Amino acid sequence: MATQHLSRASLRPIGSAAALLLAALPLSSAGAREPAPPAIASPDGGVVLTLGTNAQGQPTYRVARRGRTILAPSLLGLEFERYAKLSDGLRITAVDRSTGTDRYTLPAGKVSSVAERYNQIVVHFAEPAGQQRRLDLVVRAYDTGVAMRYAIPQQASLPSVRLVNELTQFAFPADYGCTGLNLGSFGTSHEGEYDPVRAGMVRPHNLYELPFVCRTGDDGPSFAIAEAAVENWPAMYLTGTETGALGVAAKLTRRPDDPDIAVKADVGSGLVSPWRVVMIADEPGKLIENTLLTSLNPTARGDFSWVKPGKTAWDWWSGPVLSSVRSPGTNDETEKAYIDFAASLKLPYMMVDDNWYVASGNGPFLNEGADPTRPIPELNLPELVAYGRERGVGLIVWVHWQLLDRDMDRILAQIERWGIKGIKVDFMNRDDQEMIGFYHRLADATARHHLLLDLHGATHPWGMTRTWPNFLTQEGVLGAEYNKWTRRITARHNVTLAYTRMLAGPLDYTPGGYRNRTPETFRIQAVAPEVQTTRGQALAMYVVYESPLQSVADSPDAYRDQPGLEFLSAVPASWDETRFLAGTLGSYVAVARRKGRTWYVGAMTDAARTVTLPLAFLGKGRFALRSWQDGAAPTELVDQRGTVTAADPLTLTLAASGGAVAILEPIR
Repeated sequence: MATQHLSRASLRPIGSAAALLLAALPLSSAGAREPAPPAIASPDGGVVLTLGTNAQGQPTYRVARRGRTILAPSLLGLEFERYAKLSDGLRITAVDRSTGTDRYTLPAGKVSSVAERYNQIVVHFAEPAGQQRRLDLVVRAYDTGVAMRYAIPQQASLPSVRLVNELTQFAFPADYGCTGLNLGSFGTSHEGEYDPVRAGMVRPHNLYELPFVCRTGDDGPSFAIAEAAVENWPAMYLTGTETGALGVAAKLTRRPDDPDIAVKADVGSGLVSPWRVVMIADEPGKLIENTLLTSLNPTARGDFSWVKPGKTAWDWWSGPVLSSVRSPGTNDETEKAYIDFAASLKLPYMMVDDNWYVASGNGPFLNEGADPTRPIPELNLPELVAYGRERGVGLIVWVHWQLLDRDMDRILAQIERWGIKGIKVDFMNRDDQEMIGFYHRLADATARHHLLLDLHGATHPWGMTRTWPNFLTQEGVLGAEYNKWTRRITARHNVTLAYTRMLAGPLDYTPGGYRNRTPETFRIQAVAPEVQTTRGQALAMYVVYESPLQSVADSPDAYRDQPGLEFLSAVPASWDETRFLAGTLGSYVAVARRKGRTWYVGAMTDAARTVTLPLAFLGKGRFALRSWQDGAAPTELVDQRGTVTAADPLTLTLAASGGAVAILEPIR
């Protein structure tokens, strides 16, 4: 059956509400005897979540996998303003148990179809006296992890809420080694390095981005803390526990209009929190295959057959630099040159960045009079759309988010009338409750106007691409643009992204840098930027990184007559199946992805190494192999061909800061 979702409440502003702290609930019946703590196991029995209470009577949960404790008893609850913690006195009124299967298809993503079984319990609690407020706790156990959410049902005693924070914790039984991005503050573009950190070193003043990845030991499983179905709620971060106990605790983004609280909402017919998700696998790389975040989001409604994932040329990253154009810039001649380049590689899209409409071109700052319905005189947009259409290339245009927030439907209607295929929206740099609402309004509106959506200056993903398949990708990543002004984009950083940020969903890293240098010879330059990784790694990003709208970021000049263009043209941007093959977090990664019957392999590394990969995933038959591996210089590729079967290994030679790719096509 399809995922079942509790009803959603509206988010109309409310007045002052009675102060309350709803810590979740002691598991006791209406009678005097305490029942055994409810537990729920995954369909295969390998993952078990057990509910209980601590010495103070606060509710807890514990997670184990194959008998090994992953999370120690961890607190649950909701904290509302101006009231002391409610630690006991609530009673269980009912426990509902059910099973189900998240079965759906994805027009774009790392897999084309999903069928995930789960077991679910809903624990209903109520106060036995006084206001008799009610709270439900919804828990699901999958073979690949667990998910929990709070639900406040409709009730006269609690018509509205002003939520300060969740009390959700993730307690660790040992000092796990973890990897995370410590942003330190709310209101950022979510661009930074994911660094190693011991669990005991996470402090209450830290603010870690999701996902947060930990290993339970050399011989134990790994897990990633994430969230799904974020709506009517702000994004969640992780911070140290106030008690100093090992583990991390939830911290919700504050509202900009009311910074003492995180959520302001009418309960209405019911209010639910996002899912708090713990993805579990034998090793960090296997988490790349996890699909829980999309499974826990509402299913898409409507016809999305028009959504076409693919790769896009881009006029911004390189400067632009074009030897064939007299005055490179935002003008018809430049954009036509990029359209011609896209057509030559059979790229379905070309992206026109900032500066194309009146009073634009000031990055995050919004100029007075900016209007995306009025192109600059140097740009004949209808003519460019027609020029691209004749060559099989659709246009995507950049728009400042504040303009859409003010006048969304008028702007999108005009963009649709022009025949534009999608929009890139930038500089939100927030994930509070109001901004999360904007993300949902924009996804809905672009779907109605048949426009693809790419969010830059955005938070981490949470699986919303299932609900809005036109929402193909988002930034929230320290990507290739930073090569233009820093040395931060190292091979180790690139590899680490596959094990961390990418677990949350698609990342618009904007790969394709073809001016490859060693770290020692790399130079920072804003025009014609260089990258301090090899060409093999540049190609591998198109397999390793998930992004159904994948950029080919460099200038046509950088690609002209260079090796590897056959791969850039052939590699898909959306997949039927994804397999992690080998790797170590931060050191190297190898991933295989399937489109139809053809497999693509990508490998990236920090240090020079030779990797031997099993090909058992190929199944029966013989496959034609073509690989591109690092050569003697960062810009060189070694092009090899052969024939393999599932019984053969694939050996790839990777240079320092390097990579390799391979295509395996069935021989009919």
